[in-house]
Amino acid sequence: MAGLRLGPLLRYADGSSATVWIEASRPCAAEVRCADGSGGTTRTFQVAGHHYALIPVTGLTPGTANPYEVFLDGTRVWPPADSPFPPSAIRTPADDDGVRVAFGSCRWASPPAGERDPVGPDALDSLAARIAADPEGERPDVLLLLGDQVYADETSDATRRRIADRRDLTEPPGSEVADYEEYTWLYYESWLDPEVRWLLSTVPSCMIFDDHDVIDDWNTSAAWVADMRATDWWRERVLSGLMSYWVYQHLGNLSPAALAADPLYAAVRDTPDGTDLVRDFACRADTEPAGVRWSYRRDFGRVRLLMVDTRAARVLAEDARAMLDDGEARWVREQALDAPGSYDHLLVGTSLPWLLPHLVHDAEAWNAALCRGERGPRWARFGEKVRRAADLEHWAAFPDSFAALTGLLAEAGTGPQAPASVLVLSGDVHHAYVAEARWPGEAPDARVLQLTCSPVHNSIPLSIRVGFRFGWSALARALGRRIRRHGRSPRPPVGWRKTGGPWFGNQLMTLTMQGRSARLRLEQARPDGGLALVEESELTR
Repeated sequence: MAGLRLGPLLRYADGSSATVWIEASRPCAAEVRCADGSGGTTRTFQVAGHHYALIPVTGLTPGTANPYEVFLDGTRVWPPADSPFPPSAIRTPADDDGVRVAFGSCRWASPPAGERDPVGPDALDSLAARIAADPEGERPDVLLLLGDQVYADETSDATRRRIADRRDLTEPPGSEVADYEEYTWLYYESWLDPEVRWLLSTVPSCMIFDDHDVIDDWNTSAAWVADMRATDWWRERVLSGLMSYWVYQHLGNLSPAALAADPLYAAVRDTPDGTDLVRDFACRADTEPAGVRWSYRRDFGRVRLLMVDTRAARVLAEDARAMLDDGEARWVREQALDAPGSYDHLLVGTSLPWLLPHLVHDAEAWNAALCRGERGPRWARFGEKVRRAADLEHWAAFPDSFAALTGLLAEAGTGPQAPASVLVLSGDVHHAYVAEARWPGEAPDARVLQLTCSPVHNSIPLSIRVGFRFGWSALARALGRRIRRHGRSPRPPVGWRKTGGPWFGNQLMTLTMQGRSARLRLEQARPDGGLALVEESELTR
């Protein structure tokens, strides 16, 4: 009999349809049955000996909440008979509903119940507990996970023990994951957490990768890539990372229409074993990134979300360095400017912050200038060492891309049909803050803000706390200007000021958008399992 190994995850949901992702123990028919009689069924597909399904659910009624069950080969496998949680439900928005978006990044898997948690309470566990305690109360309409959903390079004690039973930890990559099978262990460890499993079964989610989903500072520079490709373990690691991301995260980001038009998804479902197809795709994604798009668009009523890949789409040649290749940059621009007046809020999800503390921004721009040879070859070699050691690889480290994104955000936020807000949602830097962009000339009509929130569940070293508090100071800003001048870097095309934070803790931000109003709430996980309100503010004028 087929069993449910992982999931269900409620991924896509609109007014009439949804998708539910599962992993089963063997090939089978996977079915979702909703309380009102709607539902859907599909066959599992196979990748690397594992069996998955993305079940399309149709016939839903807008503005309803539908409890659902999952069946494998006709046997109910979800919810478990002894589940302490309310029934998982698919909530479909009505046309006039507001939109509530929760977001964060950087979630290291919680330890098993009863074990000490070295990084403190998990914000997703706390969110799940609150929703479960009041199923009819406030909840996100969608959860955005902005990178580092798993940590391939920082495994837990339990995963290290499993790896040690399989191979020699003295051989690279040591206790880091090596292949697809070991990646599956990371997802099991993370998504089988009881609270998180239930949360992801009842709140739709959108995901994008960041570096730790593959390795710290993934695609930092051309020299970094050359060094990694010279090892005998990197190829299997990066291909397995991209394969597992496609299966576990990317497919669920897509609408039913996008899935129906995806030739790889169709081919994998039509073959008994899709491993080679997915592996070939991952190889192309690694060696020819311009031919693969991980970014995607979602529209939630009058809220538009663009989730942007800032890792795999990079151009790394020092004389043409760009966060996004030309095709990706065109796509982002087209989506942001499509049908002006059709949305009240533009959300740009990018794992890496656009606006950083001024000292950090200037240091990254300085480093980029050194690495491209502005101060000669010796400084260029020094710059590469500093870039890797200090993780100088955010938007500021790609100055032309920073300028292009700045121009696009201003353009999207200007004119008689401009949205009320243009909000850049990011994580990565293990603290939270709000920064408002300020243009030297005429300002956009929309309010343009950087909203950064991380970690959901991870460590926050003292160096992070001290460094980022200082990075926002007036003294640090003056120091940054001096550093920037040494690199002969121009002044940024936009100014900004911090209007909230920095905040440190395991935390989530929530945006509530109703009409042209947008409010922000920041909450931190408490040791007692609750969420503490830290900040609440109006974002629109």
